[in-house]
Amino acid sequence: MTAQRSTLSGVGALVLWAFLAVLSRLTAPLPPLQVTALGFAIGGGLGLAVVVWRGRAAALAQPPLAWAHGVGGLFGYHALFFAALAWAPPVEANLLNYLWPLLIVVFAAPLLGMPLGGRRLLGVGCGFAGCVLVAGGGEGFGTAGALPGFAAAIGAALVWALYSVTSRRMAAVPTEAVAGFCLASALLAAIAHLVFETTVAPGPSQWLALLLLGAGPVGAAFFLWDIGMKRGDPRLLGVLAYAVPVGSTLLLVLAGEGTLGWRVAAALVLVVGGGWLAATASGTARG
Repeated sequence: MTAQRSTLSGVGALVLWAFLAVLSRLTAPLPPLQVTALGFAIGGGLGLAVVVWRGRAAALAQPPLAWAHGVGGLFGYHALFFAALAWAPPVEANLLNYLWPLLIVVFAAPLLGMPLGGRRLLGVGCGFAGCVLVAGGGEGFGTAGALPGFAAAIGAALVWALYSVTSRRMAAVPTEAVAGFCLASALLAAIAHLVFETTVAPGPSQWLALLLLGAGPVGAAFFLWDIGMKRGDPRLLGVLAYAVPVGSTLLLVLAGEGTLGWRVAAALVLVVGGGWLAATASGTARG
């Protein structure tokens, strides 16, 4: 596969992730860990079927570090993200979650030895200002459950940023192994669900949302992103990632899950603008 086609694969992942928040909201009132388990089971099952069909099942045999990295990143991020959408106003929680592209830039300095510089620091400041505007001025901030939800959203951003930055050291792990990571994440989520939550039987609309989640944002997107980051142009993908919170927020608003008030609009500009500043600074690490 050429570098251009690999980059297009990464773009496909970004498009799918724009639908993650609105699809997860459509699974309500299913509890977050149950959604995580079912979504990963569907995505991992579909991925495993393709891997076996292609005769690449041996790619699932990876060292413990690769499994810890893959499962920890996928399971940790989505469990926190789905919890954030369940416990806090979805538009605000979604924006806080999409601090992850900006945090990738921040973590690249200590983890990859790449300097921040003035432009990147300005971008970090803009993103932080957007975070404060959402959390401090959002209408749902003082409501019951909002604080844990906002904390989960920020935690999700931290986990995904760390997972993305450290994935640069996992280039030898084949893309097919992602199927195994998804299935292991489904198992962990199922165990946690049985311990901490009460099972809710999905209705037809919830099953449809779960199938779309597993086929797209919690399935195919991981394989496409892995291809794009390892064999495409990570610099271009890093810049384009800042369009995801725009599309994701607008889809939530169109679905009636929130309103695009002036605070949300201003925070959106700050988070996306700060990320763009950081991503387009010379020498920035992406991925």
